[in-house]
Formats: sequence, structure tokens, C-alpha cells
Amino acid sequence: MFKIMKPLYQTNFPDIPLLKRGKVRDIYDLDEYLLIVATDRISAFDVIMEQPINNKGKLLTQISKHWFELTKHIITNHLVSTDVSDYPSICHKYKDELEDRSMLVLKTNPILLECVVRGYIAGSGWKEYIAEGSICGIKLPDGCLEFGKLSAPIFTPSTKATEGHDENIDFMQATEIIGLDNAVKIKEYSLALFNYATLKLLDKEIILADTKFEFGLDNDNNIILIDEVLTPDSSRFWFLPDYKVGKAPYNFDKQVLRDYLENINWNKQPPAPVLPDDIISKTIDRYTFISEKIAGILL
Repeated sequence: MFKIMKPLYQTNFPDIPLLKRGKVRDIYDLDEYLLIVATDRISAFDVIMEQPINNKGKLLTQISKHWFELTKHIITNHLVSTDVSDYPSICHKYKDELEDRSMLVLKTNPILLECVVRGYIAGSGWKEYIAEGSICGIKLPDGCLEFGKLSAPIFTPSTKATEGHDENIDFMQATEIIGLDNAVKIKEYSLALFNYATLKLLDKEIILADTKFEFGLDNDNNIILIDEVLTPDSSRFWFLPDYKVGKAPYNFDKQVLRDYLENINWNKQPPAPVLPDDIISKTIDRYTFISEKIAGILL
């Protein structure tokens, strides 16, 4: 159970160097470590909404912690601790803001790719398939249906944009950005992680439709898993008993927010529209449910 706190939209720790503010996370520099704080911000189509989703950052942190611990046999990760008492002493005065929603992690050299794995055709993958008959250069059979399962999961990387929208690329383009050896390795790691999580989630009646991984290089130039892992922010989770090809599945991620934004014909550029209370409430409910399903997390 989490302490009942006000939503945290942004942190401000003036005596700790702020490295950057991402769409959701505020990242601080602690010499050999980074302090990653998951706020309650939410983004869609690479635009940050103005309204927070209460406790979202805590749920994301605890889900990532769960998967980091479960997947260490596949790949090493950057997590050092989520216990504030383990953090450098300069952080301790901010315990109320850091508790349950922060991670102390190893500093790495991030690999500048979004490593997306898809097991089903949905979202931008479906749009690309309709237009091109392929996803990220991978040719798919004619006649595929929206939300249909692929014959095998596919690795479909995208650029990691510092501003604006990420762009889907093919594997050869990925090798040009990060080199062939690293591209082959992160593809193998991404597929192994996806396949492992797929089996774990099916036992809980959850379909992992697609997800995004991020990787970095440690001081010895080894590839390790970083950022977040298999959260509702980075994944599409569907309810297995409700699943039917061609029918929009009941989801436990931010698809309810995406669907709303698509239906109001927003141009997907800042400023973000004001979200109705029921969309915020539904989003909180979806995140809470999947958090309990994955990791037994209760609010």
C-alpha cells in the first residue's frame, strides 16, 4: 500500500543536479549513479498532458522493479535500489517525494534506439501495415486483421527523439545508428525479454501485445537493460478472455487515453487538450488493475 499523497507532477531538488526532465521521469545526477523519479505525468503521441494521473509514477516504479528482478537471468539491468535509505545522504530529506516512485540506478551510455517488440498488429504498426504491407521493413502476409496475432514476435525499432515524435526504422537503419554487433544483441535481448514476459502474463490472463525496451552500455561496454520495463506506459496489455481478432480489445494501458485523443481530432501537437475527469479516472483504474495483476501492487 502507498501513502496517500497529492499527485506529483514535477520534482524540484535544488541541491541535486538535474540531468533532464523526460516525458514522465525527472532524472538527477549523483556522480556514478542516477536518481530516476517517476512523476505522475502522462504522455500520449509524445506530448505531455497537463493533468497528472495520481500514483501513476509509484505504480510504474514498482512494476519496473518487479520485472528487473525477474529478468536478471536474461540480461543485467541498471537498478541499484528503490529504498531511499540506500540512496546518497543528499537524497534523504526528499524521502516523502522519493518513496515508492524512485530508483537509484547505475549511470550508463544509453543506446539511442527505442527497442519495440510486437506480437500483434496494433497502433502505428497497423497503420504502417495498411499503407505499406509491412512494419519497419518486415513484410507481412496479405489479409492480416487489426489486433491479429503475428506468426512470431517481430523486432521493430524506432529512433529515440529528444524532441517531437519517434520514427519507425528498419533493422538496417538501426545498424547504421548503433553498429551491427550492438543491433544484433539488442534484438536478441528484446525478443528474449518479450517471450519471457508473454508466458508470465498469459498465466494471469493478460496478452502482451507489444512493448518497448531501452538499453545502455556500462563502464565495461556491456549492454544492460535500463529505463522502465513492461509497464502500462511502455506496453500494450490486453485482457485475454475478451480478446477477439478484429475487435478492439479491453486494455490495461494508456490506450483509453490514446483513443480519446484520436476521437477529438487533436493534431497531436502541444498544447495538450484538457482531459475529462472520466478519462483520467479510467486511466487510473487501468493502471491500478494491471499493477495488481503483474506484481500484486495495491493502492
